[in-house]
Amino acid sequence: MKVIGLTGGIASGKTTVARMLEAHGGAIIDADVAAREVVAPGEPALAEIAEAFGPEVLAPDGGLNRPALAGIIFNDEAARQRLNSIVHPRVRARMIAQLDALRRQPEPPRFAVLVVPLLLESGHDWALDQVWVVAIPEDVQLERLMQRDQLALEAAQARIQAQMPLSEKLKRADRVIENTGRPAEVEQAVVGLLRRERLL
Repeated sequence: MKVIGLTGGIASGKTTVARMLEAHGGAIIDADVAAREVVAPGEPALAEIAEAFGPEVLAPDGGLNRPALAGIIFNDEAARQRLNSIVHPRVRARMIAQLDALRRQPEPPRFAVLVVPLLLESGHDWALDQVWVVAIPEDVQLERLMQRDQLALEAAQARIQAQMPLSEKLKRADRVIENTGRPAEVEQAVVGLLRRERLL
């Protein structure tokens, strides 16, 4: 089973590309999904986050108040690193367990895709066969992020600047998927890459 790490900047279209890969036989393991699971009510990580950042990061229902937490970590590098130290090891352990479960299947999928937004920022040591980066121009990324998350310009810029520049990600990519055209064009590019890698 080939293991591909899929990454890219915030609002670059990683989820869209992951769905396309899944439609063509890939097993998707998504870090964002795992991250939501490990901070669910009753999970140890949620209590640690509340202890580190205060009760205001908890919603009235006892879950995580994501907007309140985002307001803290996107303007404070030390706070962001503290959050990552709580969440990332748990996310990693959960994803590795999912990957191991795929490998133990009687007929594992031909390839698995680990969708990890901070794959390159985290200095990953995943046993990956390749790293694929989803790329879009920064002005398009900014517009998409503002629309998707209903953010003001400054807040959206802060989120983009908190990540590794796309130019640096492209240097470390084995394959690049340009997400600038219509969905059909992007899918055509995805299919072309899968054929090139003999995964179709």
